Amino acid sequence: MSGHSKWATIKHKKGALDAKRGQMFTKLIKEISIAARMGGGDPEGNPRLRTAVIKARGANMPNDNITRAIKKGTGDLEGVTYTEITYEAVGPGGVALLVNVLTDNKNRAAADVRNILTRGGGGLSGSVAYLFKRKGIISYDGEKYTEDQIMEAALEAGAQDVTSGDGGIEVTTEPEDFEKVLEAMQKAGFEQSMAELTQVADITIPVDNNTANKVMKLIDRLEENEDVQSVASNIELPEDYEPEEE
Repeated sequence: MSGHSKWATIKHKKGALDAKRGQMFTKLIKEISIAARMGGGDPEGNPRLRTAVIKARGANMPNDNITRAIKKGTGDLEGVTYTEITYEAVGPGGVALLVNVLTDNKNRAAADVRNILTRGGGGLSGSVAYLFKRKGIISYDGEKYTEDQIMEAALEAGAQDVTSGDGGIEVTTEPEDFEKVLEAMQKAGFEQSMAELTQVADITIPVDNNTANKVMKLIDRLEENEDVQSVASNIELPEDYEPEEE
Protein backbone atom coordinates (compact mmCIF):
# COMPACT_ATOMS: atom_id res chain seq x y z
CA MET A 1 0.00 0.00 0.00
CA SER A 2 2.96 2.29 0.54
CA GLY A 3 5.38 3.92 -1.82
CA HIS A 4 6.86 7.17 -3.03
CA SER A 5 4.25 9.61 -4.28
CA LYS A 6 5.23 10.44 -7.85
CA TRP A 7 3.39 13.77 -7.77
CA ALA A 8 4.16 14.84 -4.21
CA THR A 9 6.92 17.16 -5.42
CA ILE A 10 4.40 19.02 -7.52
CA LYS A 11 2.23 19.62 -4.48
CA HIS A 12 5.29 20.54 -2.43
CA LYS A 13 6.49 23.07 -4.98
CA LYS A 14 2.97 24.38 -5.46
CA GLY A 15 3.02 25.32 -1.78
CA ALA A 16 5.41 28.15 -2.58
CA LEU A 17 2.74 29.69 -4.79
CA ASP A 18 -0.04 29.05 -2.31
CA ALA A 19 1.97 30.95 0.28
CA LYS A 20 0.73 34.07 -1.53
CA ARG A 21 -2.24 34.29 0.79
CA GLY A 22 -4.23 36.86 -1.16
CA GLN A 23 -4.10 34.80 -4.34
CA MET A 24 -4.94 31.60 -2.51
CA PHE A 25 -7.90 33.19 -0.71
CA THR A 26 -9.26 34.48 -4.03
CA LYS A 27 -9.24 30.97 -5.49
CA LEU A 28 -10.87 29.49 -2.38
CA ILE A 29 -13.59 32.17 -2.32
CA LYS A 30 -14.45 31.41 -5.95
CA GLU A 31 -14.69 27.68 -5.19
CA ILE A 32 -16.92 28.30 -2.16
CA SER A 33 -19.18 30.64 -4.13
CA ILE A 34 -19.74 28.30 -7.05
CA ALA A 35 -20.29 25.33 -4.71
CA ALA A 36 -22.95 27.32 -2.84
CA ARG A 37 -24.56 28.45 -6.08
CA MET A 38 -24.81 24.90 -7.40
CA GLY A 39 -25.78 23.02 -4.25
CA GLY A 40 -27.09 25.54 -1.72
CA GLY A 41 -25.50 27.37 1.19
CA ASP A 42 -25.72 24.63 3.85
CA PRO A 43 -22.41 22.72 4.04
CA GLU A 44 -24.14 19.79 5.76
CA GLY A 45 -26.29 19.17 2.72
CA ASN A 46 -23.73 20.19 0.09
CA PRO A 47 -20.64 17.94 -0.01
CA ARG A 48 -18.77 20.15 -2.48
CA LEU A 49 -19.31 23.22 -0.32
CA ARG A 50 -18.31 21.29 2.78
CA THR A 51 -15.05 20.28 1.11
CA ALA A 52 -14.37 23.86 -0.02
CA VAL A 53 -14.96 25.16 3.50
CA ILE A 54 -12.60 22.51 4.91
CA LYS A 55 -9.89 23.71 2.51
CA ALA A 56 -10.53 27.35 3.42
CA ARG A 57 -10.31 26.68 7.14
CA GLY A 58 -7.17 24.65 6.58
CA ALA A 59 -5.69 27.75 4.95
CA ASN A 60 -6.70 29.85 7.99
CA MET A 61 -9.29 31.86 6.09
CA PRO A 62 -11.39 33.97 8.51
CA ASN A 63 -14.95 32.71 9.03
CA ASP A 64 -16.34 36.08 7.88
CA ASN A 65 -14.73 35.59 4.47
CA ILE A 66 -16.19 32.09 4.20
CA THR A 67 -19.68 33.30 5.16
CA ARG A 68 -19.56 36.16 2.63
CA ALA A 69 -18.43 33.80 -0.13
CA ILE A 70 -21.34 31.45 0.61
CA LYS A 71 -23.84 34.33 0.60
CA LYS A 72 -22.49 35.58 -2.73
CA GLY A 73 -22.96 32.12 -4.16
CA THR A 74 -26.55 31.80 -2.93
CA GLY A 75 -27.43 35.33 -4.06
CA ASP A 76 -27.91 36.75 -0.56
CA LEU A 77 -25.07 39.16 -1.36
CA GLU A 78 -24.26 40.64 -4.74
CA GLY A 79 -21.40 38.76 -6.37
CA VAL A 80 -19.81 37.62 -9.60
CA THR A 81 -21.10 34.58 -11.52
CA TYR A 82 -18.33 32.10 -12.29
CA THR A 83 -18.19 29.44 -14.98
CA GLU A 84 -16.27 26.17 -14.59
CA ILE A 85 -14.08 25.01 -17.47
CA THR A 86 -11.48 22.24 -17.71
CA TYR A 87 -8.90 22.55 -20.47
CA GLU A 88 -7.13 19.39 -21.63
CA ALA A 89 -3.54 20.11 -22.63
CA VAL A 90 -0.14 18.60 -23.32
CA GLY A 91 3.12 20.10 -22.05
CA PRO A 92 6.82 19.50 -22.80
CA GLY A 93 7.76 15.84 -23.07
CA GLY A 94 4.17 14.84 -23.85
CA VAL A 95 3.10 15.36 -20.23
CA ALA A 96 -0.70 15.56 -19.90
CA LEU A 97 -2.25 18.52 -18.10
CA LEU A 98 -5.77 19.23 -16.88
CA VAL A 99 -6.22 22.96 -16.28
CA ASN A 100 -9.21 23.64 -14.03
CA VAL A 101 -10.63 27.15 -14.40
CA LEU A 102 -13.26 29.21 -12.57
CA THR A 103 -13.83 32.46 -14.43
CA ASP A 104 -16.24 35.34 -14.94
CA ASN A 105 -14.90 35.82 -18.48
CA LYS A 106 -14.59 32.68 -20.62
CA ASN A 107 -12.93 34.46 -23.54
CA ARG A 108 -10.24 35.97 -21.35
CA ALA A 109 -9.57 32.66 -19.60
CA ALA A 110 -9.30 30.73 -22.87
CA ALA A 111 -6.91 33.28 -24.37
CA ASP A 112 -4.75 33.38 -21.23
CA VAL A 113 -4.52 29.59 -20.90
CA ARG A 114 -3.66 29.18 -24.60
CA ASN A 115 -1.00 31.88 -24.40
CA ILE A 116 0.64 30.44 -21.27
CA LEU A 117 0.64 26.93 -22.79
CA THR A 118 2.16 28.11 -26.07
CA ARG A 119 4.90 30.12 -24.34
CA GLY A 120 5.66 27.15 -22.11
CA GLY A 121 6.09 24.67 -24.97
CA GLY A 122 2.64 23.11 -24.70
CA GLY A 123 -0.78 23.34 -26.27
CA LEU A 124 -4.42 22.38 -25.95
CA SER A 125 -5.41 18.77 -26.58
CA GLY A 126 -8.83 17.16 -26.49
CA SER A 127 -7.78 13.71 -25.41
CA VAL A 128 -6.06 13.54 -22.01
CA ALA A 129 -8.90 13.57 -19.46
CA TYR A 130 -9.24 9.78 -19.66
CA LEU A 131 -5.75 9.49 -18.12
CA PHE A 132 -6.99 10.90 -14.80
CA LYS A 133 -9.37 9.78 -12.07
CA ARG A 134 -10.91 11.93 -9.36
CA LYS A 135 -9.51 11.10 -5.92
CA GLY A 136 -9.50 12.52 -2.44
CA ILE A 137 -6.03 13.49 -1.20
CA ILE A 138 -5.24 14.24 2.45
CA SER A 139 -1.66 15.25 3.31
CA TYR A 140 0.16 15.13 6.63
CA ASP A 141 3.48 16.48 7.87
CA GLY A 142 6.06 13.66 7.83
CA GLU A 143 7.94 15.29 10.72
CA LYS A 144 4.83 15.32 12.87
CA TYR A 145 3.55 11.79 12.22
CA THR A 146 5.05 8.50 11.08
CA GLU A 147 3.81 6.69 8.00
CA ASP A 148 2.79 3.71 10.13
CA GLN A 149 0.63 5.92 12.37
CA ILE A 150 -1.17 7.48 9.41
CA MET A 151 -1.47 4.19 7.52
CA GLU A 152 -3.09 2.31 10.40
CA ALA A 153 -5.68 5.00 11.05
CA ALA A 154 -6.35 5.81 7.38
CA LEU A 155 -6.84 2.26 6.17
CA GLU A 156 -9.12 1.52 9.11
CA ALA A 157 -11.18 4.59 8.11
CA GLY A 158 -11.56 3.32 4.55
CA ALA A 159 -8.69 4.99 2.68
CA GLN A 160 -7.52 3.50 -0.59
CA ASP A 161 -3.76 4.06 -0.27
CA VAL A 162 -1.04 5.75 1.78
CA THR A 163 2.21 7.04 0.25
CA SER A 164 5.14 9.04 1.58
CA GLY A 165 7.83 11.22 0.10
CA ASP A 166 9.24 14.76 0.08
CA GLY A 167 8.69 15.11 3.82
CA GLY A 168 4.97 14.38 3.63
CA ILE A 169 2.53 11.50 3.99
CA GLU A 170 -0.44 11.35 1.63
CA VAL A 171 -3.69 9.47 2.04
CA THR A 172 -5.67 8.66 -1.10
CA THR A 173 -9.40 7.97 -1.02
CA GLU A 174 -12.22 7.37 -3.45
CA PRO A 175 -14.23 10.61 -3.90
CA GLU A 176 -17.24 9.24 -2.03
CA ASP A 177 -15.06 8.24 0.96
CA PHE A 178 -13.10 11.52 1.19
CA GLU A 179 -15.10 13.27 3.90
CA LYS A 180 -15.63 10.08 5.92
CA VAL A 181 -11.88 9.38 6.00
CA LEU A 182 -10.97 13.00 6.71
CA GLU A 183 -13.40 13.23 9.62
CA ALA A 184 -12.18 9.91 11.05
CA MET A 185 -8.56 11.09 10.88
CA GLN A 186 -9.44 14.37 12.57
CA LYS A 187 -11.31 12.55 15.33
CA ALA A 188 -8.23 10.32 15.79
CA GLY A 189 -6.16 13.47 16.43
CA PHE A 190 -4.35 13.81 13.09
CA GLU A 191 -4.17 17.36 11.74
CA GLN A 192 -3.95 17.51 7.95
CA SER A 193 -1.78 20.00 6.10
CA MET A 194 -3.95 19.79 2.99
CA ALA A 195 -7.20 18.10 1.99
CA GLU A 196 -8.84 18.23 -1.42
CA LEU A 197 -10.63 16.37 -4.17
CA THR A 198 -8.39 16.40 -7.22
CA GLN A 199 -7.50 14.57 -10.42
CA VAL A 200 -4.78 11.94 -10.17
CA ALA A 201 -3.16 10.24 -13.17
CA ASP A 202 -3.47 6.47 -13.51
CA ILE A 203 -0.14 6.25 -15.36
CA THR A 204 2.70 8.74 -15.04
CA ILE A 205 5.29 9.77 -17.65
CA PRO A 206 8.94 9.76 -16.53
CA VAL A 207 10.97 12.76 -17.71
CA ASP A 208 14.54 14.02 -17.34
CA ASN A 209 15.49 17.03 -15.22
CA ASN A 210 15.47 19.45 -18.13
CA THR A 211 11.95 18.48 -19.20
CA ALA A 212 10.78 18.38 -15.57
CA ASN A 213 11.85 21.98 -15.06
CA LYS A 214 10.03 23.09 -18.21
CA VAL A 215 6.84 21.35 -17.12
CA MET A 216 7.03 22.65 -13.54
CA LYS A 217 7.57 26.22 -14.74
CA LEU A 218 4.57 25.84 -17.04
CA ILE A 219 2.41 24.57 -14.17
CA ASP A 220 3.58 27.47 -11.99
CA ARG A 221 2.68 30.04 -14.67
CA LEU A 222 -0.74 28.48 -15.18
CA GLU A 223 -1.51 28.43 -11.44
CA GLU A 224 -0.41 32.06 -11.11
CA ASN A 225 -3.25 33.04 -13.46
CA GLU A 226 -6.24 34.48 -11.61
CA ASP A 227 -8.74 32.24 -13.42
CA VAL A 228 -6.88 28.95 -12.91
CA GLN A 229 -7.92 27.05 -9.79
CA SER A 230 -5.58 24.08 -10.14
CA VAL A 231 -3.54 22.04 -12.60
CA ALA A 232 -3.31 18.23 -12.60
CA SER A 233 -0.44 16.48 -14.36
CA ASN A 234 0.81 12.97 -15.06
CA ILE A 235 4.49 13.90 -14.80
CA GLU A 236 6.84 11.51 -13.00
CA LEU A 237 9.72 13.55 -11.65
CA PRO A 238 13.25 12.12 -11.58
CA GLU A 239 14.34 10.75 -8.20
CA ASP A 240 17.15 13.35 -8.14
CA TYR A 241 14.93 16.20 -9.32
CA GLU A 242 16.06 19.65 -8.22
CA PRO A 243 13.96 22.70 -9.16
CA GLU A 244 15.84 25.12 -11.36
CA GLU A 245 16.54 28.46 -9.74
CA GLU A 246 14.70 31.37 -11.30
